[in-house]
Amino acid sequence: MTLAGAKLSRKQDASSPAQEPDAQGSRAKAPRPQESHARAPRARARRAPEREPAASDLLDWYDRHRRDLPWRAAAGVIPDPYRVWLSEIMLQQTTVTAVVPYFARFLARWPNVETLAAAALDDVLKFWAGLGYYARARNLHACAQAVVQRHGGRFPSTEAQLTELPGIGPYTAAAIAAIAFEARAAAVDGNVERVVARLFALEQELPAAKPEIRKLAVGLVPARRSGDFAQAMMDLGATICTPRRPACGVCPWMQPCRARHRGDPASFPRRSRKREGLLRRGAAFVALRADGCVLMRQRPPKGLLGGMTEVPTTEWTHGFDADEALREAPRLGRARPRWRRLPGVVSHVFTHFPLELVIYRAQLAAGAIAPAGTRWIPLADLDGEALPSLMRKVMAHAAGESLRPRQPDQRSG
Repeated sequence: MTLAGAKLSRKQDASSPAQEPDAQGSRAKAPRPQESHARAPRARARRAPEREPAASDLLDWYDRHRRDLPWRAAAGVIPDPYRVWLSEIMLQQTTVTAVVPYFARFLARWPNVETLAAAALDDVLKFWAGLGYYARARNLHACAQAVVQRHGGRFPSTEAQLTELPGIGPYTAAAIAAIAFEARAAAVDGNVERVVARLFALEQELPAAKPEIRKLAVGLVPARRSGDFAQAMMDLGATICTPRRPACGVCPWMQPCRARHRGDPASFPRRSRKREGLLRRGAAFVALRADGCVLMRQRPPKGLLGGMTEVPTTEWTHGFDADEALREAPRLGRARPRWRRLPGVVSHVFTHFPLELVIYRAQLAAGAIAPAGTRWIPLADLDGEALPSLMRKVMAHAAGESLRPRQPDQRSG
């Protein structure tokens, strides 16, 4: 509870039904004026928790408050491993809100692992476009094929076997094993790390604290209902034990939570300062033909945005020289398009670095031939292409003055 946001008097109990608790449910005494600027992260513990966290308390809360999610089996229904796996891959580094429509589209298009394994990778990438972290889509397809080829279309049930499949790491393997097969496994993602770090007031900083957090998390998993417990931990971190304003007053583990008893739960988990990636810059070239087509190419299958569709670009470098950008513009045979630089830049942030692209645009005659490794795509068909979010930004920027076909502005050579 921040000092400025304190609303309760010294005598008020945050758990009393006659009072509405603050976001953290803290029952700290009001500080003396000279202490009003004390640093919360170093607050002194008031008293030790009365008892250790019990899985039964969390499961009782989950039975009353579980989220209704399209991939989650109803109470008493055996979960479908395919749905569990598909949702866990999509939810990596992505919010539930963003995933819901993609999950529905994938399930309607490929209702089981066999149909997904038989799909063309390009189709999978197109359906994935906009969800980000595109290596997941390639691994998703490769994993489906591995499940069919190695396991006869049935997902393996152990963490060890699951981690041998493409795109499945320790967290995803534990989540699938617990939720789909009731294995006693601890699925530790960012939400769960936060819950455990606060529960035990772990002072060690992330990422170095990950092994200790995992060890503590394993100790919490019950012998029964491990799948429900894994999902309860996810729900607790997503809805109650949130990053900035944890609602401690309604938390099922309010009593045993050591960070709450300290009075500074929002300061956990401790984190070391993250190094920011250096800005990279480059240029993108939007070539439009008079018949309403745009020049596109496919990125290499491996690496950043692997296999996705893009307009031609320069390399993205720290030392990009805008004055030399046109030397890397696509060569269009005898056509000599007049590339015009558009005002502004397109900005995008990848996991490890930010990017800025300047945009050049040119108009060509309807008969212009695509250079090797590129193709003309009708603008009307772009929604069906595997365009990553970055390229959608580029096209939107180029559309600032409309992407409708115009008379070509070029010189013949």
